[in-house]
Amino acid sequence: MTTLIKNGRIITATDDYSADILIEGETIKAIGKGFQVKAEKEIDATGKLVFPGGIDPHVHLDMPFMGTYSSDNYETGTRAALFGGTTMVIDFILQKQGNSLQSALDEWRGRSDGNCVGDYSFHMAVTDFNEQTKSEIKGLIEKEGISSFKTFMAYKGALMIDDRQMVGLMQEVKKQGGLINVHATNGDMIDYLIAKHRAEGKLSPLYHYLSQPEVTEAEASGRFADLANYTGCPGYIVHLTCEGALNAVRNATRRNQKVFVETCIQYLILDASLYEKEDGAKWVMSPPLREQKDQETLWAGINQGLVQVVATDHCPFMLEQKLMGKDDFSKIPNGHPAIENRMELLYSEGVHKGKISLNKYVEVACTNPAKIFGMFPQKGTIAAGSDADIVIFDPNEQHSLSAKTHHMNVDYSGYEGWKITGKVKTVLLRGQIAIRKQRMQNPERIW
Repeated sequence: MTTLIKNGRIITATDDYSADILIEGETIKAIGKGFQVKAEKEIDATGKLVFPGGIDPHVHLDMPFMGTYSSDNYETGTRAALFGGTTMVIDFILQKQGNSLQSALDEWRGRSDGNCVGDYSFHMAVTDFNEQTKSEIKGLIEKEGISSFKTFMAYKGALMIDDRQMVGLMQEVKKQGGLINVHATNGDMIDYLIAKHRAEGKLSPLYHYLSQPEVTEAEASGRFADLANYTGCPGYIVHLTCEGALNAVRNATRRNQKVFVETCIQYLILDASLYEKEDGAKWVMSPPLREQKDQETLWAGINQGLVQVVATDHCPFMLEQKLMGKDDFSKIPNGHPAIENRMELLYSEGVHKGKISLNKYVEVACTNPAKIFGMFPQKGTIAAGSDADIVIFDPNEQHSLSAKTHHMNVDYSGYEGWKITGKVKTVLLRGQIAIRKQRMQNPERIW
């Protein structure tokens, strides 16, 4: 199958030019003008931007959590991602304490394999580091292609590991050529504050936010950077939200240390005032939304190169599931739906409003995730030989976000009525048109 995309304005992390793209099979064959070929399919991209497919390296699909499961499974989640211009996601496997990493991988594959309509991969979350776990790291990297290992410095008694385990895991992951991801918040302090607020009868969603003050994230981010510096292990902080945490990373650069940082679209545009609304449970996530001054810091951090990735931490729950905590904030399932909205919101709030450039947009939404997690240049860019994961985007179309029109399996939107500029029009996944005119083209195609 040959496809020719004509007359588009191609944007990568470094380039901005007009050209045609010739696709053969699953890959980009050539980029130029005046191709003398008769393609089986032609797409006219006049007046449109042409991006690499988005990569969201932080999603939770069909995930068991707090007595329930996230409401998007692998089919609905990857479909919604495609509608939003994201062609590749990386999900998190959660090891059960006392069990092996391999058993966790088998469990997650039982839900994912044969059920996805987009490309996907995994991180491995290590919740019980011991000699058995240590012996599995090499095989996961060399045989399974899982090279990133997540740790939790919070969720005490469930997912959290201590610093002793963290150092041991870092040393082994460094030895095997991997990367450590971290949920960096101080679990002991959060646990104390949750108990304190509950004992005082302070049970509304606002106290979810007040149980995780900025210091809990700043302290843990600095401690993680120190441990990574000591062990020499590459480190990546997921969903960083605030000025204090980013300053901990900024301080690490003074000793010539590189710590990768991911933020999420919600932390760039939403704030903690939402927790005071009657339906504040919709925005309960961890870490919580912060203040407007933190939004300013994160946008600046993107432009300064301190924040490399904008992801989603997509972990949706139906309103009925959120109501599990109607009388106690600590029982509200933590998570936010955004897998379909990320690319359009980041363009509208970032590029359209002049906060970031087009090149920076592609860098943080597509290219850096591919580079950090070992997929570049196969993914994350538009170049000869790369996978033909391509988004054709109308930079001028105005529309509104709503649960009535989104494709995520969740009955509300965290951005209901949000007016945005910029619309995903066509999505190609490895050379095949997956989305065109906001309709699924190959719903039967399972990867």
